[in-house]
Amino acid sequence: MYQKEIIDNLIKEKIVTISPDKPFTYASGMLSPIYTDFRLTISYPKLRTMIAKDLASLIKKTYPDATVIGGVVTAGLPHAAWVAQELDLPMIYVRPKPKDHGKGRQIEGRFSQHDKIVLIDDLVTTGGSVLQAVKACQKDGGNVIGVSSIFTYYLPDAKKNFVQAKMAFAPLLSYPELLTQEKESGHLSQDQYELLKTWHQDPWNWQI
Repeated sequence: MYQKEIIDNLIKEKIVTISPDKPFTYASGMLSPIYTDFRLTISYPKLRTMIAKDLASLIKKTYPDATVIGGVVTAGLPHAAWVAQELDLPMIYVRPKPKDHGKGRQIEGRFSQHDKIVLIDDLVTTGGSVLQAVKACQKDGGNVIGVSSIFTYYLPDAKKNFVQAKMAFAPLLSYPELLTQEKESGHLSQDQYELLKTWHQDPWNWQI
């Protein structure tokens, strides 16, 4: 597993930026000490290969019966392709909504009601977009057995949403793991580490 190397590269290339003293403001208005842009991972061949191999290993272990890999458009699509190639499995991808022309498809690729689908997204915050993709597959008769992602914040809202949807979720990396590694690497002080933990516990009311 390449967890340490992946996190090191995410920090080095500023795909993940941790700034406990000067937080970011999200579009929702939430203050956050972390900013991520996992779309940038496609530009780094070594990094994306490590991610694909680790995601493939995770899926083989967690969802050994998987027969189809699905990508959530757009950011999850390339990673799903690399994982499907690694596992030698068919692939599909799911749009946020059906096309407004042609056959009006929301899902591209083929699967049957007997297939067991695992959906991949790059980042899971609340789980909203990937769980909408799950519903789209189910509407078309697909059996989604689980979801995976490169990273998740593991926020309370996400946990609640996956439980309510009765959907398994297995991320490759999480916010708590990232913090632990950065603290052990000496990149975060104990005070910064504790401050970052408080955001995770109650992100909507968090302040410095």
